[in-house]
Amino acid sequence: MTQQYIGAPITRVEDFRFLTGQGKYLDDIKLTGMLHAAILRSNHGHALIKSIDTTAALALPGVEGVFTYDDIASIAKVIPVRVFEIPGLDQYLQVPLAEQKVRYVGEPVAMVVAINRYVAEDALELISVDYDPLPAVTDLKEALKDEVLLHEETGTNLAGSYELNTGDIEEAFRNAEYVRKEEFRTHRHTGNPLETRGLLADFDKESGELTVWGPTKVPHFNRAILANHLEISEENIHFIEPDVGGGFGIRGEFYPEDFLVPFASMQLGHPVKWSEDRMEHLISANHSREVVCEVELAAQKDGTILGMRANIYGDMGAYVRTHGCVVPALTAGMLTGPYRIPSYHADFNCVMTNKTGTGTYRAPGFYEACFIRERLLDMAAVDLGLDPAEFRRINLIQASEMPYTVGVTRIDGRMTVYDSGDYPSAFNRALEEIGYESIKGSSGPDEHGRYHGVGVASYVEPTGFGPYEGARIAATKDGLVEVYLGITTLGQGHETVMAQICADSLGVPMEQVRIFHGNTDYLPASIGTFGSRATVMAGSAIHLASQSLQAKMLSIAAGYMDTETTSLEFRNGRVTRKAAGESADELDVAQIVALAESGAEVDGDETPVEATEYFKVEEWTYAYGSHVAHVAVDPETGKLDVLRYVVVEDVGRCINPLTMHGQSVGGAVQGIGGTVLEELVYDESGQLVSGSFMDYLLPTSQDVPNIDSIILEEAPSPLNPLGVKGAGEGAILATGAALANAVADALSDFGVHITHLPLSPNNIRSWIRRSPGG
Repeated sequence: MTQQYIGAPITRVEDFRFLTGQGKYLDDIKLTGMLHAAILRSNHGHALIKSIDTTAALALPGVEGVFTYDDIASIAKVIPVRVFEIPGLDQYLQVPLAEQKVRYVGEPVAMVVAINRYVAEDALELISVDYDPLPAVTDLKEALKDEVLLHEETGTNLAGSYELNTGDIEEAFRNAEYVRKEEFRTHRHTGNPLETRGLLADFDKESGELTVWGPTKVPHFNRAILANHLEISEENIHFIEPDVGGGFGIRGEFYPEDFLVPFASMQLGHPVKWSEDRMEHLISANHSREVVCEVELAAQKDGTILGMRANIYGDMGAYVRTHGCVVPALTAGMLTGPYRIPSYHADFNCVMTNKTGTGTYRAPGFYEACFIRERLLDMAAVDLGLDPAEFRRINLIQASEMPYTVGVTRIDGRMTVYDSGDYPSAFNRALEEIGYESIKGSSGPDEHGRYHGVGVASYVEPTGFGPYEGARIAATKDGLVEVYLGITTLGQGHETVMAQICADSLGVPMEQVRIFHGNTDYLPASIGTFGSRATVMAGSAIHLASQSLQAKMLSIAAGYMDTETTSLEFRNGRVTRKAAGESADELDVAQIVALAESGAEVDGDETPVEATEYFKVEEWTYAYGSHVAHVAVDPETGKLDVLRYVVVEDVGRCINPLTMHGQSVGGAVQGIGGTVLEELVYDESGQLVSGSFMDYLLPTSQDVPNIDSIILEEAPSPLNPLGVKGAGEGAILATGAALANAVADALSDFGVHITHLPLSPNNIRSWIRRSPGG
């Protein structure tokens, strides 16, 4: 395959649409007769519902319908788990509207549908709900005492547990010359895309067909669940994704509103639209990251790690959502990271609390695991008298050991095997880029009274989750090549990257390629867009379909030119003869389509200028890299300044360095914000006290430095025809670890001991006050 477009820094083709105001988001879609929905949400963290009176709301002019649990009870089902369901979780699932009890602030209790959103919101104020408040539990360690039960019928707040094992963990600790035990906590925060959640549904009673517009990562999954809930066939449901203003994990659910809005359209015979405001988003969309881990490391005095064991607790919130226990499972599964740790044991536990349900957020479980592991390694290095970088070098898996079997199973039950990589190379490159030795040697305050520190963190990122993804490619009579995908795009630049792959794989100019995505009618099956899988899976499917389509087009051309396909080649959008001096006949895409329409066939195929292929794989690809942060901390104010941040990541093969750079810089900025500024804080009654952007702080240009992003291509994956690995989450993955290590290094003179996030000024001042040198 000639490398013409793959690897080139091509500007995003979709940007012209957005920059000229031609993007079409959910709120841009307006249908005749469209009604608007608003959701009444619980204002209690835990309470019994004694009664609901909707009489006044129904009487308000402009209100078309009000729905409570009683109105959906005949068909209401719990929302099922999509990934990693373990025994017992089915007892903690959510129905779309609260039945008899609410378990978190923000839980849907009723829905109003009216002629506009203003009337709908006014009607919410007229609904009277008589609550009987109950004690709430918002700390997972307290929840484990089972003194306050969220789901009384289960008798416990521990929804499920699982374990991972490799090697002989008991022997590792018996033989260890050094042991360190710590408890770490990562704090609750969430993705905050520019566009909040929303949905538009239009049910046609005559045809029995339902069309749904809305942002989602998994439209085929949501279609299947909706069909089951509404008791109509999947073939009658059409999911369409318009342009989307970001995702970052929160789009991967089937939420209560995903049932309620289509249900209302079916009941009322009108299109119904719902869009959440930011307050709703913060109390009802997925939260993430809240994990507690008790972890212990066994090593020799020379720094060789023998084993690690961990007890991991994930705060699931009030209900298990469609991601199941995947976040604590991924935390446990990736806790050993890029290091050679021969013995490992982990228990992970899913704990229910009176808070919004949790799910995935960019680098789910990987961010948490990296923070826990890399903080522990820094602590151990200090204890052993080793430089943190040298301690890591001793234990990093070497390139000669690839493929490397970790010894624990993944969330799909298969063994974790790192496909390729040179971890020390990426690590050393990161240290060189930031000037590690010169920063590490600094001591004492600078002229501004700030203490400087440097922190390193390395990671492995699972990507390219299977088991399949498809692509359908069709040539048109206008000479275009249309690529139809089952995946969705949430701002990643897929339209550009996928066009690059098709252009090189098929042999046509990129200008002739059109990418279509986000419609369940395009392909009968798709797994979706998550886990940095789109380029690996859909990109490989495009490559296969391009090859199949090229073979068909060469066959048509060979019949017309009266020659063998082996004597022809397809490049620059034209079929030509390979040998010099032969006939100068050539055919372009439009001419080949015209020949097909005139009756040319390929082995009896009635659609010779179209090809559909599915790329199927059982193994995952593993991107990897290292982060290094240089920080300055003012011990008087607790203010943290990130002076420089370096991200080095190996993605196997980079399709587009320009879009990859954007992903890397954006991910690092998002990670710095989540590590330093953002936190979802609850009081003891279950009230969210950081429920607006006045209290939930997002990073601005003043909070982050220039990000140095270095993309490596030293270890292409052997598991797909493109050699690619996913790359969307590596830049956020190690931010918590690198920054925490840098702050701990900066405050080493004070003896500060960092075991939890965020790195807020209040926390930093508190750590200094409690430290031996404070």
